[in-house]
Amino acid sequence: MEGQKLPRREREKLRQRQEMLAAALDLFSQKGYHNVSMAEIAEKAEFAIGTLYKFFQNKEDLYKALVLEQCDSFEDAILQAIEQPEDEVEKLRNYVRTKTERFRRNLPFVRLFLAESRGASFNIKAGLDEELRKRYYNFLERIALIFDSGIKNRRFKKIAAPYYLAVALDSAIDASLLLWLDAPERHPYPEDPDVILDIFFKGLIEPCFCPWFAK
Repeated sequence: MEGQKLPRREREKLRQRQEMLAAALDLFSQKGYHNVSMAEIAEKAEFAIGTLYKFFQNKEDLYKALVLEQCDSFEDAILQAIEQPEDEVEKLRNYVRTKTERFRRNLPFVRLFLAESRGASFNIKAGLDEELRKRYYNFLERIALIFDSGIKNRRFKKIAAPYYLAVALDSAIDASLLLWLDAPERHPYPEDPDVILDIFFKGLIEPCFCPWFAK
């Protein structure tokens, strides 16, 4: 039953699983996925190796669980932000703020994922890539709905299809975050979400320099 408290044994299993994933993230972040063994993870989490294998079949299974759990947490935070009863502009501001906050709060995982996603083995990527791609497309559809609503409510001009606006906005956020991650002093991340959103809200070309505006 939804909202019902889990039995004590299930709560204990959930706690153990979280401790194992936290230990794995710590080790993976420090040493890289390929340089960490299941025995090291068990020792870090202070569990017997057999207990670890009761939860995860192998290291690949553990890594996939870690990535998907981080995705679940991210998606929950984003959905909560964009489902607030506000207009479309505020929903987009909430989205930019929340994505930035989650990115910056979870830097160990972000660095791990960026480093390992290119070098992960085929066995890891085979199922994980498909799942992450599906989640990403579904997520873009959610953001596209905000643009679509804004267009229908005459809050936004229809300068492009809502889905492509969602792709462009998400790409702009990611690019800004990656620049900040690589060189924070040279590329400080803008705290005001409108710095990014104004690319869409204000446009680029001045009317006096656009010959087709005069037609």
